[in-house]
Amino acid sequence: MLGQKLRFGAFIAPFHPVDENPTLAIERDLELIQWMDRLGYEEAWIGEHHSAGYEIIASPEVFIAAAAERTKHIRLGTGVSSLPYHHPFMLADRINQLDHLTRGRVMFGVGPGALSSDAFQMGIPVARQRDMMDEALGVIVRLLRGETVSHQSDWFTLDNARLQMTPFSRPSVEIAVASQVSPTGARAAGRHGLGLLSLGATSDGGFNALASNWAIAEELARENGTAMDRAAWRLVGPMHIAETREKAIADVRFGLEKWLFYFREVANLPIVPDGAVGDPVEEFLKLPLAVVGTPDDAAAKIQALVDQSGGFGAFLFMAHNWAPFEATKRSYELFARYVTPKFQDLNINRDASMDWVRSNKDEFMAQARAAVGARILQHATEKGVDNINPLFTQMMGLDTPKSEAAE
Repeated sequence: MLGQKLRFGAFIAPFHPVDENPTLAIERDLELIQWMDRLGYEEAWIGEHHSAGYEIIASPEVFIAAAAERTKHIRLGTGVSSLPYHHPFMLADRINQLDHLTRGRVMFGVGPGALSSDAFQMGIPVARQRDMMDEALGVIVRLLRGETVSHQSDWFTLDNARLQMTPFSRPSVEIAVASQVSPTGARAAGRHGLGLLSLGATSDGGFNALASNWAIAEELARENGTAMDRAAWRLVGPMHIAETREKAIADVRFGLEKWLFYFREVANLPIVPDGAVGDPVEEFLKLPLAVVGTPDDAAAKIQALVDQSGGFGAFLFMAHNWAPFEATKRSYELFARYVTPKFQDLNINRDASMDWVRSNKDEFMAQARAAVGARILQHATEKGVDNINPLFTQMMGLDTPKSEAAE
């Protein structure tokens, strides 16, 4: 019996240091998704940010439209659209259009907005962001399913609102809610029966919250007459792998320290703990947050996540640009070649076939030799042994020349 086929992909914020060309940085994001598409990765999620200078994609929908034209198979999601920043009707209509443009390859990830500085610039109280997300999500789910919605809020109005195109995907595009340590995302996912995007799943807090957040989502689902599907649960964490741990560590020294600076000094996200002393790279690598090592190290972390969570549908790399681009591409390739098969049962039948042939090798070899020997004997009988390799004639006792046989 084959097990669940775990999917793999990337969660692309993206993270780009402020000392490089932003146009080329976005181009590399597109190239990475093309590379993933060729390697067989199933998903890529693209973030939305408007301040702090490091996460430089403002519209995941625009980026997805470009990426969809360059790829064939990979599904593309907003990772995530910050619901308080948009009128729900306009955002739902853009996602619905992408659903048609991509022929169903788009996914809709939602959240309250990660950077307080984004909300501040738009005059949105940070304390209201999660309530605003919940309110907007309630109407967006209905709109994307083709319903007509009226809703009066203090920040948006819908009056017999209906998207003018029915959804390409049925009943709608796939929707997932971002979640980290707090239960906000899990509660929203359960209330509407949506997917769950567990960010920071490899951090101490995120890892320990996996099972509890899923339990919260299932409880809310039961209370609201919906259901949670583990196949729609994505876990996110950073990895960089190489042929050896030493090479992987050397690779990430290219950009990890700049990434650490951003999270410690600029962003208000609790991914990197304070208080580390000494070499920041070495101190960070002592934490359980990231895998910087070999394909075996990556496989061990994925298995730990499976065991802790009780099962999920997809693991997404937190794309980080710690390494030079060629080393980053190599990391994704090594994972696809050596880690993915372990969690998708790709080689079960190959292993079984090899073991079966190996265990019956003597019998198969005997049959093969007998078949070859019969043909050699037939030829020797008809034409003699002049043109047969002497090693074969000696093995089979056929050392009489054709001329002698004729006499």
